[in-house]
Amino acid sequence: MKTTQLNQIIKHGENLNAIFNTGLDPVTLCKKLRRLENKANKLALDYCNGENGVNTQTWETKQAPVMAAVRKLLFPIGMTKTPLDWCIFLNGDARGYALKIIDTYMSENNINLYKDWGGYGILAPEFN
Repeated sequence: MKTTQLNQIIKHGENLNAIFNTGLDPVTLCKKLRRLENKANKLALDYCNGENGVNTQTWETKQAPVMAAVRKLLFPIGMTKTPLDWCIFLNGDARGYALKIIDTYMSENNINLYKDWGGYGILAPEFN
């Protein structure tokens, strides 16, 4: 891993911990979120292509395990309902990142995270 890439990952993890206070070191947090992003993106791709039984009727059920894993990672044990819980979501559009923070939360709280063109916060960007 290049030094620049590692520094970007550390900074992103630190920014995430400033929001979610996971207790994980920044690199571990980013790696775990990146694995979940890959699963979420595959699910979104299947949804868009109508493959592997992912469709409008099954979308909520199929995304639930991924979102449960994201919530378990981001929110400390015992904090299942937190004010931040409403702001994370899995985007069903496979053309970009899948795990996001809603744009209004990002702008209202002046959050310093990687964003897409719509202003949505990206939980697990790919740094290369």
